[in-house]
Amino acid sequence: MRPRAKRLLAKTLLIFVGFLFGAVIAEIALRVVGYSYPEFYRRDEVVGMSLIPGAEGWYRKEGAAYIHINSDGLRDLDHATAKPAGTFRIALLGDSYCEALQVPLEEAFWSVMAQKLDECQTLPGKVEVINFGVSGYGTAQELITLREKVWKYSPDLVLLAVTTNNDVTDNSRALKKTDEVPYFVYQNSQLVLDDSFRSSKSFRFGSSVLGSFGHWLRVHSRLIEAVVQGHRGLKVLLASRRAKTSADSQTKPQNTTAEKQDLFARSEELGADNLVYLEPNNAVWNDAWRVTEGLIVQMRTDVSQHSAKFLVVTLSNGPQVIPDPNWRQEFAKRLGVNDLLYPDNRIKTLGVREGISVINLAPELQIFADANKTFLHGFGENIGNGHWNATGHRVAGELLAKKICESVPPK
Repeated sequence: MRPRAKRLLAKTLLIFVGFLFGAVIAEIALRVVGYSYPEFYRRDEVVGMSLIPGAEGWYRKEGAAYIHINSDGLRDLDHATAKPAGTFRIALLGDSYCEALQVPLEEAFWSVMAQKLDECQTLPGKVEVINFGVSGYGTAQELITLREKVWKYSPDLVLLAVTTNNDVTDNSRALKKTDEVPYFVYQNSQLVLDDSFRSSKSFRFGSSVLGSFGHWLRVHSRLIEAVVQGHRGLKVLLASRRAKTSADSQTKPQNTTAEKQDLFARSEELGADNLVYLEPNNAVWNDAWRVTEGLIVQMRTDVSQHSAKFLVVTLSNGPQVIPDPNWRQEFAKRLGVNDLLYPDNRIKTLGVREGISVINLAPELQIFADANKTFLHGFGENIGNGHWNATGHRVAGELLAKKICESVPPK
């Protein structure tokens, strides 16, 4: 080897050793000061992503709670597979609202609901709720979860919690804009599973030796956790600035008919999730709603075939329950709608048409928020936005228990 090449190799090795030494020191320091942002998720060949059994640690991205994922990969206590005698078992399907990482387990709405339902005289025995909620799941992944994980627990009632501000978009590849999860699509008027995500480059890389090692580092290295959090923090900061710019632009008067007709083309400005408050008038959103409604009906059929009861509950979005009617009216006006309950009412109408019991929580949560001047969503400086806070979970759990007790007779 030439002397120049030897010197270059020596410098490279020195830089590598220095970097490795610094990383070890940083890892030790982060552990000493108790820094921890654990990774709770893993790639999943069936649903795209699932919770890691046994994962635990503090969640501080929104609210603060110590999280433990049970042995079956659920954000819940462990439950016996065989249903105990004298137990009325409820399987809860949903997304991050059900996963409820923002609050301690005992404060999650389904825990509150279970406690209140134990007082219900029309339900037989002790009520047990098993939470299958996972962040980011749409109705497609929830239907797959029902088929793959729920039935071994023999539930008496399957409760589907619908988060209207993103469940509809989560069921559409064009709106969710990711190839790393399964979807259902219509073919010849039939819903067909599209699990082509398994063949996507990103998913195959994540399943490779190198990708698996990278995930192992994210799970076990505090330094990698810090890097990931820094990246997420930067994304949140950029998103916040874009939202502010969008809010400023929405306050400007819109005078032309063309601007109103082009509302769906302004999804980048309004935010795709906000478009769920409007009746769709383009092919993409019509298809997203058609698939969502079809999945709910299919879930009802699956549940009926297992001789269980099926109930749908629509939750609330932050703007729907801001404790200020004038703010809600102005927000609706900017979107060009009369009120913010279009998605809730549409699912209620589906229930009437298909014989599916549907509970809409948002209207009653709105009444509570107004009467008590209380924010049910958000934490700290982000109050009013994001997921339910402890008050939101408590009120939702109590309302839902009351509704279930009134509407679900003994099996």
